[in-house]
Amino acid sequence: HPRFNGVIFFKLWNTTEQLDGVPELKNEWRKRDLFNSGGNIFVVPQQDIDEGGETISKPDSDNLLHRAGSKSSSTYDRMSVILSDMARFVLCHRFGGTYLDADTIFLRDWEELWGWKGAFAYRWSRLPRYNTAVLHMNKHSALGTFLFRTALKNDLDFHPMTISRYTQDAHLEELLLRLPDALFDSAWLNTESFQRDRPPQPYFTDFAHFFETPKVNSAAPQAMGVEGFFKGAYSYHFHNFWWKPFDPHRNWPDLGERFIAGERQARNTSDMLIEPSDREDLDWATVLKRTFEAYIRGERPNMYGEWLQW
Repeated sequence: HPRFNGVIFFKLWNTTEQLDGVPELKNEWRKRDLFNSGGNIFVVPQQDIDEGGETISKPDSDNLLHRAGSKSSSTYDRMSVILSDMARFVLCHRFGGTYLDADTIFLRDWEELWGWKGAFAYRWSRLPRYNTAVLHMNKHSALGTFLFRTALKNDLDFHPMTISRYTQDAHLEELLLRLPDALFDSAWLNTESFQRDRPPQPYFTDFAHFFETPKVNSAAPQAMGVEGFFKGAYSYHFHNFWWKPFDPHRNWPDLGERFIAGERQARNTSDMLIEPSDREDLDWATVLKRTFEAYIRGERPNMYGEWLQW
């Protein structure tokens, strides 16, 4: 849409180009294994690598090395996740800024975070470790140089737990601020059977409850609305579940006439999972999606009382 020209850009990822753009890696990364997660190395056979060093994708294969996206919990695209552990640090070090996992939903304005000059990630549930599902770093910072040189000596292991070990061993944890997980991942402690007294609301004991709200709490989404969804948190991380539709009955972008072309294209997609009618009580994922769509259509204001005028 013309309104977003010059605001949102989509760019293709090229592993060779990106790693060659990191001075700390460019002369040595080719001698390392790219798929190292917490010391577990996944070796890609030479026949699955093209002349440019890129992995040859075979999306129709169920082989771990050839998956193109996660279609279920049993066919999890582990290789893409491992590569993304490194990609987030590459992008933040090369260009500066904030990385977020794609399974993150914005819940409020981030202006307070955009303007902060330090580096940060957030806490791994109850553990004094980092989760880099949200990561902010400055361009070509000393912290970035340290992390890349250290990761290079550890076979390019960028798993969040390993990053925690790097900073802890070097007494540099103060350079990468560990924010409370409640700000970005409010349900995490509850899903691991912690903080069950006076828990944050809504009360999820499993990340799947975002998509399939238990019957005992099924009235909450429509009664509380988006304003009652982890109020005060900056975002919500739903931890994968890529194969779950946000809106089983309307599994397409319902954004009105301005975006009708995209809606028609989605409706005609052959593999769309559509339920014949709405569930008796809408799940949290559905309520959030339809609330956002109503805002885009100009039918309601956002959480700050602002209306979108096209």
